[in-house]
Amino acid sequence: MDWNAAIETNREALRRVLAMLVAMVGSGPLGGTKSPETGLSGERTPEAMAGARPTLPRYLHRAVLALLRPAEAAARRLVIIVARDLAAPPSAPRLGRRSAARGGAAVAAPRHTRPLCLPLFDPLPRWNRRQCNAAAGMPRISFPGFTQPAPIPQPPNDFDRVGATRLASRLAALGRALDDLPRQATRFARWRAARDARRRRLESGASRRIGRVSALRPGRPPGLKPARRNGWAHEVHAVLDTVHGLAFWALEPADTS
Repeated sequence: MDWNAAIETNREALRRVLAMLVAMVGSGPLGGTKSPETGLSGERTPEAMAGARPTLPRYLHRAVLALLRPAEAAARRLVIIVARDLAAPPSAPRLGRRSAARGGAAVAAPRHTRPLCLPLFDPLPRWNRRQCNAAAGMPRISFPGFTQPAPIPQPPNDFDRVGATRLASRLAALGRALDDLPRQATRFARWRAARDARRRRLESGASRRIGRVSALRPGRPPGLKPARRNGWAHEVHAVLDTVHGLAFWALEPADTS
């Protein structure tokens, strides 16, 4: 199995999908709030859009999100493939505020907003999720002669403006993960080492904490739609189906016999 060729082929496919998603967001009617100091940047990169608090029509937001979910799941499995034989490096010790200020009062360090990273875990399915109609579930309690019934809220419109800051941040995080897969693989190797250490403490009775045992959720990957007779609905679904099987292959223990 040529793992390097499989990684590069699927990474280039995910980069094409990401470029298409950024083009969808950038070509749509993008709105945002202008700052009196900086203004709304003319750039349509995900980083610039995340800083400008953009808004998108609901139909475009849903369309991008429907393809972003399987793209993130495919990138997550690509990280697992890269980290198949990677050993976890030693983590640097974290210094507290008191240890940072030697022999004196603690120095308050300025807080910097960290960019969003690609999540290493699949979101778990919500088995008991209940769908409720907002109009039917609206309580309309009133006192005749004193109050008027509250108006029933209108159902969401496909052309309503919704915030796209989180969407732009996720697009930027996906791009950074595809550009630096070894760094994301190091993150996964550290989590895997911490999970194995937690499992050993659990077996020895030193701890009762189980935590997450697998980065992949059981069943179908997030965002993957069944294949049609004439093929997949989109290229991202074909990529996700391919790397899903390769990720489980990479997670199998090595044969030492």
